[in-house]
Amino acid sequence: MPNPYFSFKQFTVYHDKCAMKVGIDGVLLGAWANVDDTNSILDVGTGTGLIALMLAQRSSAELDAIDIDENAVLQANENINNSVWNKRIRVQRVSLQDFAQLTSKKYDLIVSNPPYFINSLKTPVESRTTARHTDTLSHEELLINAKCLLNNTGRICLILPVTEGIQCLNFSKSIGLFCSRKVIIYPKPNTSTKRILLEFNLLPTQLVESEITIESNERHSYTPEFTKLVKDYYLKL
Repeated sequence: MPNPYFSFKQFTVYHDKCAMKVGIDGVLLGAWANVDDTNSILDVGTGTGLIALMLAQRSSAELDAIDIDENAVLQANENINNSVWNKRIRVQRVSLQDFAQLTSKKYDLIVSNPPYFINSLKTPVESRTTARHTDTLSHEELLINAKCLLNNTGRICLILPVTEGIQCLNFSKSIGLFCSRKVIIYPKPNTSTKRILLEFNLLPTQLVESEITIESNERHSYTPEFTKLVKDYYLKL
């Protein structure tokens, strides 16, 4: 995975020494999600606020970031308050299901690096289980509620393991969401794909498919396409 030195403009962290934890999934999604003509963004399951901060750097949008875990919300608030975008990002401790019921807002972009283990052994640490398992928010519930919160011309962007991503693709058709972009992520050349980036919107459109390989065969040697995508966020890559 990339060098742990991670950078935002006027906001730099080293993930072993502060609240910000930098995961490659979040970085990929935050760098890839389309923020063109975006005034309002919702980050579902914000964790430490990583994706919200990345999207704030890339846009002038107002952002809502939600999470059900108390410690995650505390960490997200700490990181966001220490950033230059703190006036544009609001963090709330609330589930997506409740948020969808309580708000009248509609969003141009909804992003999520959601829980992804469906049937697997759970960790004894409750917060880690919540972050990684779908018990509190299934992918079907995520898409259904996100669709309700979306502007007519808005989009939903997710990163998921491939199996779960394919399941979301199949389910999305049944609720009137259409996949407009799909990117297959490979850790290295000639390896199995691990993640998939997906963009959905409310209108039928031609699907654009592509691939990104993160590393070359030599460890910590990153491919040009990966470097181009994330270069604005790493001090050393």
